[in-house]
Amino acid sequence: MDAGTTVGKRLRTAHGTVRVVGTARLADGGRVTDGGRVTDGGRAAGGARAVDAVDAVDAVDAVDAVGAGHTVDAGRAVGTARSPGFERALFYTDARAAELAPVSTQLVVEAEPEAVRRVVASSGTGARVLVGAERRLADADPDRDAEALTTLNALFGTAGGVTGFVSVFVVASTFAFAVAQRRREFGLLRTTGATPGQIRRTVLAEALFVGVLASAAGCALGSYGAPWLAERVVEGGVAPAWFTIGAHVWPYQMAFWTGLSVALCGATAASWRAGRTAPTQALREASADEQPLTRARLLCGAALLLTAAVTLTVTLLTDPGDLLHRKTYTSRPLLLITATALLSPLLVRPLIRLLTPRGMLVRANTTTSLRRTAALAAPVLVTVALTGSLLGATATLNDARATEARERTRADYVLTSATGLDARALDRLRAVRGAEVSPTASSEVYRLEEGVALVKSEARAADPERLARTTAVPLTAGRLSDLSDDSIVVNEEWARHEVGEHVTVWLGDGTRRSLRIAAVMPVGTGDNGVYVTPANARGAVVDRVEVRVREGVEAMSVRAALRSAAPRATLLTRDAWLAAAHPATGFTAADATTRLGYLLVLGIALLYTAVSLVNTLLMATSDRTRELTSLRLAGATHTQVLRLVALESLTVVAAGAILGLLVTALNLTGMWTALGLQSVRSPIHVPWPELGATTAACAVLAVLAAVVPAGLALRCPVGGRH
Repeated sequence: MDAGTTVGKRLRTAHGTVRVVGTARLADGGRVTDGGRVTDGGRAAGGARAVDAVDAVDAVDAVDAVGAGHTVDAGRAVGTARSPGFERALFYTDARAAELAPVSTQLVVEAEPEAVRRVVASSGTGARVLVGAERRLADADPDRDAEALTTLNALFGTAGGVTGFVSVFVVASTFAFAVAQRRREFGLLRTTGATPGQIRRTVLAEALFVGVLASAAGCALGSYGAPWLAERVVEGGVAPAWFTIGAHVWPYQMAFWTGLSVALCGATAASWRAGRTAPTQALREASADEQPLTRARLLCGAALLLTAAVTLTVTLLTDPGDLLHRKTYTSRPLLLITATALLSPLLVRPLIRLLTPRGMLVRANTTTSLRRTAALAAPVLVTVALTGSLLGATATLNDARATEARERTRADYVLTSATGLDARALDRLRAVRGAEVSPTASSEVYRLEEGVALVKSEARAADPERLARTTAVPLTAGRLSDLSDDSIVVNEEWARHEVGEHVTVWLGDGTRRSLRIAAVMPVGTGDNGVYVTPANARGAVVDRVEVRVREGVEAMSVRAALRSAAPRATLLTRDAWLAAAHPATGFTAADATTRLGYLLVLGIALLYTAVSLVNTLLMATSDRTRELTSLRLAGATHTQVLRLVALESLTVVAAGAILGLLVTALNLTGMWTALGLQSVRSPIHVPWPELGATTAACAVLAVLAAVVPAGLALRCPVGGRH
């Protein structure tokens, strides 16, 4: 009699016990409970598992809802139950549950905790009593919510970081343009005795006032937008189903003060420029942009550009794999974007000369007012560069992973199973004539880094001889055939990766072992884990079987035999499996959170672009009323003036988009170089459709924000304004 049954009988007779339910795990990966459930078992009518005298049946795999009165193998379904989401369950009577799994691994008890502890302690089984919040550890997947919230925190952390960068960037650019427009005003104030400090305080006070109003409005809008965003992340699978926005006040306080800080930080540089200008110089510069690129801006831009180049070079020489990490290729573009934006007055003029014919009024207007042009190009630069860098990096990395998988997979067919394949199914697969079968199990290995932290490495448990027949494992040293129960295959990312060295590791079941390094793999895209034998992955379930058809054997007959040997496994051809598990472009199901996160980040960037473009163009148009009226007096028609304004906007957007493409190319070139150093050959993927859509959206916004106020300004009679 097993320990679980013994403890269960003692608990049923213990004082105060109300009910005891035992749970066990089946050989095929399912779970059975007396009066309880089977999880992820086999299939029968309607896609559900066979039961006997069923109390309630889940709609398993959503094939057909198994309702009351339906026959399921030897039993009859008498009702349906809604799935909790993290498991699909069938419920049995006590008698049938005992037949399916006589060994209990879990007991659910309604009794006083102390009484249960006394009975369990006297049983000598070493069983653990879970009460209170610890009861979640008895779930089929107790860490699912913690993992989901970790992903959610990472997503919002990335979005928050990029949002902060873009907001400071946009505010600084807008304030710089506003200060440039108000040079005559500041010059007059300086002439009447205002000190540089008073000018700076005036600009900062205006930023403070606007920041308070804007932050308050943002908090009000956030109270409506946050629940909507929470619903989207739940629908996208990023957050657990119970995730909602609570009635907390501190996030709004934090958002308010952050918004205010952003406004003040963005206005600081502009206020110093306003305060440093002498009265006569301000009046002299009020009519033209004589020095659009100040010495401080030039030095800061050059320093950031040099920093980006140096850090990229050092990373490529020391740790190229770091450039393939999500946090790195999400944050690194920000440095280059800032440098390019600071130097944009130096870069925009030659770009506009390339885009416009000589002698055109569009060229004269945009190159003369470089501050206005740079302020309009900056948000376009940010949006295009972020879109190209983030989506391009993901597509390039996905293609590199697909390339690795294609080069490694020699199998003709791949069988996969979420619940694992039992020994009987594996024996049937090995008996298929004309097939080379290599089963592997997913496990993990932990190593101690720098004496303080256990680092997890994904591992595959496989027989080395069978693995060599179906998989071309990339090696930089050693031989795969040397893998044994006393050795391990590692990658170059490990601190110790010399063939013949011994490394101390903790296996998936917690066993500590010293294993000899039999072979070394390159790091690749970071998916090269380690290989061990099944003896060093005890308890790991075979979840993938790669099959190679021997020469001279008909592939279709082997495929039919494989399907018959493992009917519950998913059987795919090599190409179909590679397309599903390692798509060359786009996102896998596992990457849905990444896709949602990038859409969130790019959506925020596009929103800031819209606000910045509209705001800057409205300010620019109000300042150009006299200029536009002069054109009308010189004989230009109303349509010609509006066409000129629209062409100027489109030219500036094109210049900003080209600068964004330049930043994208530099970022993706760095990733491509890192892949090459990691022994992965993959082309650069530029997301042209997304870049085109982003640029088109910016162009539409710019034209509307320029033409509409210009049209309103020209509604007065031609001679009515001088």
